[in-house]
Amino acid sequence: MDLNALLTSAGINIGISVALISLYSILRKQPCNLSVYFGRKIASERVRRLDPLCFDRFVPSPSWIVKAWETSEEEIMFIGGMDALVFLRILVFSIRIFSIAAIICLFLVLPVNYYGKEMPHKQIPTASLEVFSIGNVKEGSKWFWAHCLALYVISFSACILLYFEYKSISKMRLGHIIESTPKPSQFTVLVRGIPRLSGKSYSDTLTKFFANYYASSYLSHQMVYRSGTVLKLMSDTEKMIKSGCCGGSVNAFKILSSEETVKENVKEIARFADLGVASRYNECPAAFVFFKTRYAAFIVSQVLQSSNPRLWVTKLAPEKNDLLWSNLCLPYRQLWLRKIAILIAAIVFMFVFLIPVTVVQGLTQLEQLAQALPFLRGFLNKKFINQLVTGYLPSVILMLFLYTVPPTMMLFSTVEGYVSHSGRKKSACLKVLCFNIWNVFFVNVLSGSIINQLNAFSSVRDIPAILARAVPTQASFFMTYVLTSGWASLSCELIQIFPLFCNMVKKFILRIKEDSPNNLTFPYHTEVPRVLVFGLLGFTCSIMAPLILPFLLIYFILGNLVYRNQILHVYESKYDTGGQYWPVVHNATIFSLVLTQIIALGVFGIKRSPVAFGFTIPLVILTLLFNEYCRQRFYPTFKQIAAQVLIEMDRRDEICGRMEEIFQQLHSAYCQFALTSPDSCKAGNINEGDHKIQDPEAINPCVKLET
Repeated sequence: MDLNALLTSAGINIGISVALISLYSILRKQPCNLSVYFGRKIASERVRRLDPLCFDRFVPSPSWIVKAWETSEEEIMFIGGMDALVFLRILVFSIRIFSIAAIICLFLVLPVNYYGKEMPHKQIPTASLEVFSIGNVKEGSKWFWAHCLALYVISFSACILLYFEYKSISKMRLGHIIESTPKPSQFTVLVRGIPRLSGKSYSDTLTKFFANYYASSYLSHQMVYRSGTVLKLMSDTEKMIKSGCCGGSVNAFKILSSEETVKENVKEIARFADLGVASRYNECPAAFVFFKTRYAAFIVSQVLQSSNPRLWVTKLAPEKNDLLWSNLCLPYRQLWLRKIAILIAAIVFMFVFLIPVTVVQGLTQLEQLAQALPFLRGFLNKKFINQLVTGYLPSVILMLFLYTVPPTMMLFSTVEGYVSHSGRKKSACLKVLCFNIWNVFFVNVLSGSIINQLNAFSSVRDIPAILARAVPTQASFFMTYVLTSGWASLSCELIQIFPLFCNMVKKFILRIKEDSPNNLTFPYHTEVPRVLVFGLLGFTCSIMAPLILPFLLIYFILGNLVYRNQILHVYESKYDTGGQYWPVVHNATIFSLVLTQIIALGVFGIKRSPVAFGFTIPLVILTLLFNEYCRQRFYPTFKQIAAQVLIEMDRRDEICGRMEEIFQQLHSAYCQFALTSPDSCKAGNINEGDHKIQDPEAINPCVKLET
C-alpha cells in the first residue's frame, strides 16, 4: 500500500466523521430526539421538553464538546460510577503514553526508517508505506540504537504511568467504598450448593447451619425460588396496572379489560401461593443470607464452609439491580461443565472467524487477488479503485464482521452461569479482548500464508522472527483499521444510529409522543477491548511503523470527548463493579509491552544488531518484574476489601445509630416477587426466610381490587 491509499482511507473516514458529528450537534437540539441523546436525564431527572422554533436548532455547534471537556472526575464518578471513571482514565492514560511515543518516534525513529537504505526515494505521496517502517533499515546498521532507545523510553514511561494510575485508582476505589451509603449487598452473602436433608426444606437446612455456626452474627435469610410462571403473571399484572389504573390516555373498554385482567392475574398468583409456589418443592439450593455486620458477611464469603467445596459455596451478593435472577437456580455442580463447554465453543468461534479475516487480507494483496480472479484485473488496475480496495474496504469488512463478536460473547457468558449483570459483562469483556487480540492482530499478521508460517518454525524460539518479518508489512492495514474502526465508530457511537432509527419510527410512524428513556447501560464489553486493542497496535507499531501514532492519538482524544458526553447524557448507571476493569487494563498493557519487546528482539536478530538485541533482553525482565510488583502491591485491593475498612464502617454506623434502619432494609432488599419496589414485600407481609404472597391487594398499594 502506498501513502496515497492511506490518505484516501483517511479522507473518507474524516469526511464521514465530520458529517456525522455535525449532524449529531443538530439532531441533539431537536425536542423529538430527547429520549435518544438525553436518555439518562429522562430516567433520573425531570427534563422539561421545550420546542422553540429558532435558527440555532439547525446550525452545528461545538457546545457539547465544551461541556464534555469541562466535566470533572467528581461529576463523572457521581453520574456514571467508578467504572465510567476508570474507562475515561484508560483513555487519558493512552493519550499520555502515546503522546510520548509519538514525539520520540516521529522525530527520531521515522527519519532513521526512511533513510535506512541508500536508495532513490520517490515523492512521498507515491512512496510505499514500507519505506517508513523498520523493514527499510539495512542489516547491521548502527542506527538501531535509535529504535532501542525509543523502546526504553516508551517502556519506562508506560510503567511509570501505570504505577501512578494503579495507585490513584486504588485510592479512589477505597474512598468510593468508604464514603458510599450503606448498601444491602455489604451485609449479604449469596449461598449456593445448599445440601438437601431428608424431610427438610432448603430453608430449614440453611437456618440450622447458620444458626449453629454463625449464631452471633447471623440475622436472617431469603430463599431463591423457581418462579418463572409467577414472575410472568406479576409482570403482566404490573403492566396492566400502569396502563389501566395509574394514568394514561386509554378508552373505557381498555380500562375495563385491564382491570379484569389484573383481577384474574392476582387471583392466579394467590392460587399459586395456596398451592405452595414458595414451598420447599420450588426452592432453589441458593439463598441470600443477611448478617449483622459487614465484617461478618465478608468473613463468611471468604471462608470454605464445608469439607466438600461444592457445598455451601459463599460469595458476597451483588446489588439487587445487578442480579441475573435466571442464573441463580443453576446447579452449582453444573457450572464447571458449562465453563468447559463455553471454552470449547469460544475456541471454535475464533477459528471459524479465520475465514473472513483471510478474505480481508486478500483484499490488501491485489496482485494475488488478480491472479486468482483474472476477470477483475482491469477493474482493479484503476488508480482510485486500487486505493479504495487496499486502503478502505478491508478494514470496513473486518469491522462489520467484528460487530457479531460482542453479542456472541455476551451469550457465552450468560450460559456460563454468572449471577450478576456486571460479572457477565466483565467476563464478556475478557472474551472479546482475547478474541480481538487473536483475530485483529495475530491472524491478520500471519494470514495469507498462515499455513506456510506455521510450517516455517520448529520451536517457540522462531516465533519472534516470524512476527518481526510480518508486523512491519501489516502496519499499513492496522493504520486503516484504526481509521475505520476508531474514528468512524466514534461518530457512530455519538449519533446512536439504531436508537435514533427506533425513535423516528416511534414518533413519526407509530405517533407516540411520550419521551421514555432507552435504559442503555455503558457497553464496557465492547469499548474496553476496542481501546486496549488499539493500545496493542500502538505499542507494537511504535518503533516498527511510527506513522500509526498520530491516527491513534486523534482517536484517543476524540474518544475521551465522545465517551464523556455519552456518560453524561445517554447511558444509565444501573450497576457497578467498583473499578474492577483496571486490573484488566493493566495486564493487557503489560502484555502489549512484553509482546512489543519480543518482536523487537526478533527484528534486531534478523537485522543483525547484537547491541540492540542485548540491551532489549533486560528490558523484558524489568517489565515482568514491575508487573509482579504491581500484582503484589495493588491487585489484592481490587480482589478483596480490607478488614480494617469494614470494621471501621461498621463502627461508624453503630455510633450513628443506623444499624436498626439497615436491618429493616435487609428484609426487603432481595424481594424476588416484588412488582414495583422492595416496599411491596413489607406490604405483602413476606417473612424473613420465605417469600409467600399472603395478601393479593398488597401487591400494588395504588390499586384496590374486588375479590
